[in-house]
Amino acid sequence: MFGLRFIKTQPTTHLMQFRRGRLVREGAGLSFLYYAPTSTVVAVPVASRDAGFMLELVTGDFQGVTVQGQVTYRVNDPQRTAALMDFSLQPDGRTYASEDPKRLQDRVVMQVKVIIQQAVQALELKQALKASAAIARAAQQQLAAQPEIQALGLEVLGVSIVAIKPTPDIARALEAEAREANLKSADDAIYQRRMAAVQNERSIRQNELDTEIAVEDKKRQIQETQMEAKAAMLRRENELRSEQMDADVQLEDNRKQLVASQAGNARTLAEAEAHRVHAVMAALETADPRTVQALAAVGMQPGQLIAQAFGGIAEKAERIGQLNVSPELLHALMGGTASARRPG
Repeated sequence: MFGLRFIKTQPTTHLMQFRRGRLVREGAGLSFLYYAPTSTVVAVPVASRDAGFMLELVTGDFQGVTVQGQVTYRVNDPQRTAALMDFSLQPDGRTYASEDPKRLQDRVVMQVKVIIQQAVQALELKQALKASAAIARAAQQQLAAQPEIQALGLEVLGVSIVAIKPTPDIARALEAEAREANLKSADDAIYQRRMAAVQNERSIRQNELDTEIAVEDKKRQIQETQMEAKAAMLRRENELRSEQMDADVQLEDNRKQLVASQAGNARTLAEAEAHRVHAVMAALETADPRTVQALAAVGMQPGQLIAQAFGGIAEKAERIGQLNVSPELLHALMGGTASARRPG
């Protein structure tokens, strides 16, 4: 009514009011009354915005690929943006007076397309299919440094590439190549596993042989040690036997020497005794028999003397006519003989 309008914006919209070409107020999330016939209201969204894109590009080896991604940006300097593009509102205060707000997104996407196209054309197909993250980082850095982006007062928040896909025919060819490579890798893995198994078996067998050789060597050493011990024991036994034999021989020699010495002594004694007897006999040959008998009777018992006397009588029996022996004498003789025989 009477040209007065009321406007209220969100905090994500930077509102500016111009009157007679001069900026009278600005800010985010403003609400105020203004006189529409003499005022121009500019509303610049400062919230972050996402712009998707899909590009049909050619790689460095002339293979077609499809690049799908998204760029996120926001208006960082609303005054610059409003100075280069028309963000003014119509008199109703709700709709834009031009198509520039929509074209801002197209201009950002165009810059992204140019940068990504240059990056993809510098790579071959297989490299490009694996370089989505690297291309996205490079696109974000280069996009932020573009003069047009800076002149518009925009801030690039991020560039992401969802997928880089080849044409269906090329995709099938790559799948076949990858499948064959995978099959070959599987065959190589089987071969390597078998080779490893053979090597492990060989190592195990070698270890077993080494162990057997070590055991045999140990057994041989034990046998040699036992044989050496037995040989030493035999040598010791032989030495002991030899010493025993030497001792026996020495003892036998000592016995022989003792026997010889005893025999010599006995022979010497016998010779001495024979010499003594010979001397006695030689002395007796010249002596009177009665003297010899008297010497022999020295120390005899009475009974022996009587017996010797009877012997003398018997020698001269032809001269004796009659001999009377009284019983008392016989009894005395027999008693004396018995007393002489009885042990004292």
